[in-house]
Amino acid sequence: MNKFKILKLKEISTIYNGKTPSTENEENFGGDIPWITPKDLSNSKTQYIDKGERNISMQGFKSIGGKYLPKGTILLSSRAPIGLLSIANKPLTTNQGFKNIVCDSEKIDYLYLYYLLKTKILDIENLGSGTTFKEVSKSVLEEFFIKIHENIPTQQAIASVLS
Repeated sequence: MNKFKILKLKEISTIYNGKTPSTENEENFGGDIPWITPKDLSNSKTQYIDKGERNISMQGFKSIGGKYLPKGTILLSSRAPIGLLSIANKPLTTNQGFKNIVCDSEKIDYLYLYYLLKTKILDIENLGSGTTFKEVSKSVLEEFFIKIHENIPTQQAIASVLS
């Protein structure tokens, strides 16, 4: 039996804003910590990402709160442009141009959500607001409704077929 639920993103995941260390301090950059920007996604043709053009240092990492996004996090560019998607292939960080979606694995498979969000990019773009450039806020994205299959093995089977 096919059972679907309509839920807000915040009911199945936790969304984190990306952050950028001060660019005025060169010691914040050039380390070993992967730091992803929207440019990295626009240059990438792959579904998974594990490094960007630049890394940050431990000093830079600590200056932005020192939190790694876990492997399997969905990276969604939220400005300039809105709607680029990728999946973290290892623990990493992102700049402020991202909303990073960490799935609750008891409610949704990250690969299933990735494919579902790909079909909703235009809807997500339309959530953007701002005068200089459009941006989707964390609070707006958390309230975004999606229809998901409630069974995790079925979600995984669907994602497997799409992969």
